[in-house]
Amino acid sequence: MSVPSSADAAFAPLAGLRVLSLALNLPGPAALMRCRAMGAACTKLEPPAGDPMGHYNRAAYAALHEGVAIEVADLKTEDGRRHLDRLLESTDVLLTSFRPSALAKLGLDWRVLHARHPGLSQVAIVGAPGVRAEEPGHDLTYLAESGLVTGTELPPTLYADMGGALLASEAVLQAALRPDRSRGVYLEVALNAAADWLALPRTWGLTAPGGAVGGAHAGYRVYRCADGRVAVAALEPHFAARLCEAAGAASKDMASAETHEAIARWIAQRTRAELETLARERDVPLLTLAD
Repeated sequence: MSVPSSADAAFAPLAGLRVLSLALNLPGPAALMRCRAMGAACTKLEPPAGDPMGHYNRAAYAALHEGVAIEVADLKTEDGRRHLDRLLESTDVLLTSFRPSALAKLGLDWRVLHARHPGLSQVAIVGAPGVRAEEPGHDLTYLAESGLVTGTELPPTLYADMGGALLASEAVLQAALRPDRSRGVYLEVALNAAADWLALPRTWGLTAPGGAVGGAHAGYRVYRCADGRVAVAALEPHFAARLCEAAGAASKDMASAETHEAIARWIAQRTRAELETLARERDVPLLTLAD
């Protein structure tokens, strides 16, 4: 991801905002990445051992921290806390991802921070909100709680962490764009709330097994083709009609077993190249995939 150039500065909503992050692993750095892309001046204070991601996935760490000034301090020492205090004197928003008890041990709970730095805002990333903020958890448990783990396979990406990062960068925007910035504000972002937000389509029934985009609509499915798979997204009536016409489906009822079977049989006999040609010629939204 590239950060805004000087030519884009007028369109960067966080230009001039100074963000300091203490957050490690994925959600915090991903949120900082978004803030940097919106023009914020971003600094990260890491412990002497570094961010764990820097050890287990250096490429991801490098991408997340492009354009971020990295400093090191041991916040368990007086020298480290003094260094942090000096940085906070010129910081607008502090980004954290510790449990409340860990912040309190470091003298960084909101009451203490606000007393020392009245103009500072804090965006605190936690696993769950309020009294549940001390509970242990990770992306997988938050997704499971939201009904987004439906079998024994792991989800293909870290949805709660990345969704939480977006909510955290949105919170930074809220802090930056409020009318009176003379007094800081505390904003909490819960990763399980991010998972709940991503799960709303399923909660509404849209992506449930019987939902329109959960498998009930024959034009919105993943099918086997002769040499791989094809993701078909012919949901709108005009796209669905073109797909049915190409497949020779007698019924136009996209939820009927007859239409499902007709389209599945037709696609199974076509190669990826043939299906890609169909997509171009008939303007049908689909993407072929290798096994």
